[in-house]
Amino acid sequence: MFKVKVYVTLRESVLDPQGTAVKSSLHSLNYKEVADVRIGKYMEVTIEKSERDLDEVINEMCSKLLANTVIEDYRYEVEECVPQ
Repeated sequence: MFKVKVYVTLRESVLDPQGTAVKSSLHSLNYKEVADVRIGKYMEVTIEKSERDLDEVINEMCSKLLANTVIEDYRYEVEECVPQ
């Protein structure tokens, strides 16, 4: 069994109004050293071992559902876990 940590972020070329709002709020709270904020998503997916290639499965899931690949990038980390 594998635990897959998926990180989805907006591409650098895409404006992030939510990140801009958070940055503005941090500045108003006197955190003037904050230069930029980008908002993203984090997901954990548990996948059972199968005949299919794990990287292929993860990339399919990300490109079909978890990320909008037109405006978002994704990366992932895989760790083997022991079922409890």
